[in-house]
Amino acid sequence: MIFKSKKKENKKGVLRENIEAIIFALILALIIRAFVVQAYKIPSGSMKDTLLIGDHLLVNKFIYGVRMPFTNKTIIPVSRPDRGDIVVFKAPVDPPKDFIKRVVGLPGDKIQIRNKKLYINNKRYEESYIKHTDSVFYKGVLNPRDNYGPVTVPKESYFMMGDNRDNSTDSRFIGFINYEQLKGEAMIIYWSWKQDSFGVRWSRIGDIIR
Repeated sequence: MIFKSKKKENKKGVLRENIEAIIFALILALIIRAFVVQAYKIPSGSMKDTLLIGDHLLVNKFIYGVRMPFTNKTIIPVSRPDRGDIVVFKAPVDPPKDFIKRVVGLPGDKIQIRNKKLYINNKRYEESYIKHTDSVFYKGVLNPRDNYGPVTVPKESYFMMGDNRDNSTDSRFIGFINYEQLKGEAMIIYWSWKQDSFGVRWSRIGDIIR
């Protein structure tokens, strides 16, 4: 008569439980990343001084609804962006890449920029968070940076602009952003790193993004 070792059976049971726990954790992490929250890193200065190069963000992907992976088609809508929200979206550039900008124009809005000043529905729109670093004014014939429009934002679309207005590739250059291109709203800075001096910006960690 052959007897199996209880110690071996216990080891196999513990190993199996650990493997199952790891697999479950990986699946849960993938689901959270795909549908709920995703981490992003700021690679450029187009949102200075609101967001800096080296800021690491958590982005709420669920706020704009449950999306199909890979296609980004909305299955269950939740909410729509408000003016002033800072959002991540898939930009229509070649190759496609993620951009992060501020929502300026909502569907149906009339947008115009005159000598670097933004007008929405024929009214001057005051913005405390923007910055200008260039004193030159482009007329808008060849470069729409400082003089643009008027244009009307189409249905299901949004007009995006970076806070660093003289150094941002946004809707002035790449056009309107469709709702299906939105990936999520920026929530919080969880880490910030000065790439030039390898220092940590401790004061920015935990900042709510507005």
